[in-house]
Amino acid sequence: MGRGYIVDDAVEGYLSKLCEQQAGTVTGLLIGQSSAQRDFVIMAPRTPQRDESTGPSLYKEWVTEHARQVSRMLPGGLSVLGVFIITDNDSKDTLTTLRQLVFAVENLISSEQLWTPEDDDITECVTLHVNAKTRKTICRTFDIKDPKSMAKPADWKYQSGVCSSCTTVSCSLNVDLLVPLPDNKTITGTMHTCIKEGLKAWAYQIKSGVCLIDGKNMQAETELTTGQKRNVRQMYTAQLLITSDKQRQTDVVQSCGGSVLVRGAIYSRTYLLTNKPKAKLTEKLLKRDVVSTVATRVQMLLEELLTSEEESKARRDKLQTEQFCLPRRVFCPAKATGLVCVCDYQFSDEDLSEVADRLKEMLDIDAAEEDLDTRQELAAEILDSDFTEEPSVKPVEVLEPKRNNFIGAVIATAVALLAAAASTLYLSDI
Repeated sequence: MGRGYIVDDAVEGYLSKLCEQQAGTVTGLLIGQSSAQRDFVIMAPRTPQRDESTGPSLYKEWVTEHARQVSRMLPGGLSVLGVFIITDNDSKDTLTTLRQLVFAVENLISSEQLWTPEDDDITECVTLHVNAKTRKTICRTFDIKDPKSMAKPADWKYQSGVCSSCTTVSCSLNVDLLVPLPDNKTITGTMHTCIKEGLKAWAYQIKSGVCLIDGKNMQAETELTTGQKRNVRQMYTAQLLITSDKQRQTDVVQSCGGSVLVRGAIYSRTYLLTNKPKAKLTEKLLKRDVVSTVATRVQMLLEELLTSEEESKARRDKLQTEQFCLPRRVFCPAKATGLVCVCDYQFSDEDLSEVADRLKEMLDIDAAEEDLDTRQELAAEILDSDFTEEPSVKPVEVLEPKRNNFIGAVIATAVALLAAAASTLYLSDI
């Protein structure tokens, strides 16, 4: 027997509407949560429209890039489970297209993840084919860890109130992360690799941390909702206790051209849709959301800086210190009930209307500015007191107090302050 998918009836209404409006092939993503017993699908945003002249190969890139952007907008517990396609026929070519898309989507999303897959991770992704004329649906899964995987039939069942008994777990965490940069600041790829490796090392610290749920260190198989009423929304607060690396940063001697410092407090939120969420799964999803939200902000800032690389080079030639703000996390209800939220990241120079526009484009959510929850993280502020008159002195002493010949030309410091939430990036010439 194949996997079973419990699908919110709002998805049925959304897909039916797309069938009515359909002109040509329509594709989109299936969003929800996997579990050992069954999977839950709560959203199915269509792929944004593109130039009709886009060829098949570019269209696959369009779909996968949409999936990458959407994956960044999902809080803990939610992920892109697969893809759907709406067509006028049941051609065998449709299955080939779905297979290519689901593998491409998963490969791109997993390339940005900083955690190591675990044995209990679900490796099957779902594809859904809807015939726009007959409304016939065909659901299949592929094991995306097996390149030769064949399609397996799966059960697709609509149900109301899929999120009605969801469990919400949230926490705030102080972050203080220092990543050395390469000597040659012109090698952008090398810098990105160093930052990613530094974030991976920090992600390992997060994974090794102790998770307290409502102040309790629960055993792995303990059910969070034991003894409580079913079909009632539960909310918990978690704490992550992180121990320092055995090898302190002050003990490391290495040649570098600077460093990136991420510092502050981030807000994390995880949803569990199963009726019997266990402590082990809760902890895993919460930790992954912590890692994902920090990595996403750093990556978004790097991407923005790359778009104005020449301008940035000119500024670095003139200024000793540069400061940039990392974006803050903003939440928005996935639908009217507000039981489950998605998120976006707002830069300091953006209006909330721009966040609402992205939610519409990426997730097809009609959100007014008043629907956006900005209370969890305040907007970033750059204060003169955040940096000393000689910004290079303290970071240099931290890396290697006695051997200044290892000092490079630039120190870059990204500071994320997010439960009280300001985020800043500093670029300092030595």
